[in-house]
Amino acid sequence: MGNTVFKFKQFEMYQDRCGMKISTDAVVLGAIAEETSVKSILDIGAGTGVISLMLAQRFTEASVQAVELDEEAYLQSLENVKTSPFSDRVKVYHASFQDFALEKSAQYDLIVSNPPYFPDHLKSQDLQRNQALHNDKLSFEDLAKGVARLLNQKGSFWVILPPRQMEEFSHVCSQKKLFPIFNLKLRDKAASKVIREVQAFSFDQVEIEKRELYIKNIDGSFALNYRILLQDFLTIF
Repeated sequence: MGNTVFKFKQFEMYQDRCGMKISTDAVVLGAIAEETSVKSILDIGAGTGVISLMLAQRFTEASVQAVELDEEAYLQSLENVKTSPFSDRVKVYHASFQDFALEKSAQYDLIVSNPPYFPDHLKSQDLQRNQALHNDKLSFEDLAKGVARLLNQKGSFWVILPPRQMEEFSHVCSQKKLFPIFNLKLRDKAASKVIREVQAFSFDQVEIEKRELYIKNIDGSFALNYRILLQDFLTIF
């Protein structure tokens, strides 16, 4: 998904100024994050703005706010939002999430994040990509702390991470009284190892809903459940 312009069914995204291009992670999170009676949504680390726009398309009565630290990504997300059909309901802020969480008193029904998660990997020469991938600027501790401050008591927080990082992040969330209520294991193919997990957290301790999703069939074609999940968004479906 590395083209300069990525066309969805209801909007198009420019991504040439962003360290992280539109990815499977982002579109899966944007399509699966769920909550009832959603009036306010927060997207942490907006990037291109793709998750914000997907959620605006799905939740037609909700206002969406997004926060992005990187200036170039922020400016690009502004452009993408402006040209979308949802520009009147989506607002992007240029700030660190830590500052945003301290300044905001709003309680969001639904919070989502496709966060940076590499604290211990070698960095590239691309400083913008480093910021998008490495959590030096937004630790798991700061992310969970901010979410606990901003999340509605009856709302939910959805995040996508690799399995090892999800285990670590879940432990951090438990210290903030955020408990898992949903877990999706994402695989490339049915027999492949888990490459990502989507997990939802809330302030309520309930039985976790568990699901699995794989992207492709053995023959390389897209799996039916993956097609169904993204059929309202991706033009290839």
